Amino acid sequence: MARLRIGIMFGGRSEEHPVSVKSAREVAKNLDTGRYEPFFIEIAEGGAWNLVDEHGGRQPVVLSPDPGVHGLLALEAGRYETIELDLVFPVLHGRLGEDGGVQGLLEFSGIPYVGCDIQSSALCMDKSLAYIVAGNAGIATPKHWIVTGDEPVDPRITYPAFVKPARSGSSFGVSKVTRAEDVPDAVKAARQYDAKVLIEEAVVGSEVGCAILGSGADLFAGEVDRIALSHGFFRIHQESAPESGSENSTPIVPADIPAESRALVRETAKAVYRALGCRGLARVDLFLREDGAVVLNEVNTMPGLTSYSRYPRMMAAAGLPLAEVIDRLVALTLAGRRR
Repeated sequence: MARLRIGIMFGGRSEEHPVSVKSAREVAKNLDTGRYEPFFIEIAEGGAWNLVDEHGGRQPVVLSPDPGVHGLLALEAGRYETIELDLVFPVLHGRLGEDGGVQGLLEFSGIPYVGCDIQSSALCMDKSLAYIVAGNAGIATPKHWIVTGDEPVDPRITYPAFVKPARSGSSFGVSKVTRAEDVPDAVKAARQYDAKVLIEEAVVGSEVGCAILGSGADLFAGEVDRIALSHGFFRIHQESAPESGSENSTPIVPADIPAESRALVRETAKAVYRALGCRGLARVDLFLREDGAVVLNEVNTMPGLTSYSRYPRMMAAAGLPLAEVIDRLVALTLAGRRR
């Protein structure tokens, strides 16, 4: 039986390029090469696309916009060679990876791809829009304000608050502010990553998360985790060597919270996932308040899959190792294509 030809996209043009490379390496390590024939597609930080072989050699490629080709066009000796793909796994994080950009290219090319579609990717990437949709679905969200252009900051902001790019990830550009005088510098820091800035009232409680796999009514939730902080606030991928751990946080899986709270976190995560139209996979981050209520934090539609990432840890704790997660994602993608 012929192996499925899978394009593993990695890298990308966002600040999360290095994390994507690590995620792709972990996917490669856990990919069943008896069932799948991988093609590693690197998107350089400058935007160039290359097919990378097992020895690190690079061949320029482009994604064919013609759905009749169904794959890549590789430049070889001045001519283009067609490389057909059965599906693509876009292991890309952040801008132009999780925001619907690459998903749009893949839709145009007619190639099935793992993960959320254009609409849900774009919606989840913009935290302020995700809050509106989730809030209309009855899910609690933080009180928040938007700053765009040169407009003044809303004087009604309550402190402490978090200032962050509305459309970025991995804590890049995020600041905690405790007084109005600190807001302008925090907004400036956030604008290094996005022109649209989100200011959120701090939610008092624990940061928890839930890994979700599936589509529609058939969803599998991994074990809930809790981020234990020693000081400060949770900043992911900001360390020089995150594989060796964080200087101020430790993920506890399963979360050391009451069983009824874990059940509520899972059900809320599923409700968020459905309300935002997610498919394939996502990690839903939430706050568990001291009164037991659950509040949405954010949704990552292509969560980190590195050796130290939360999503694979939560799935493994629920009895689903990354190799099986990949198998299920491939099956889901192909099943969705046939419908």
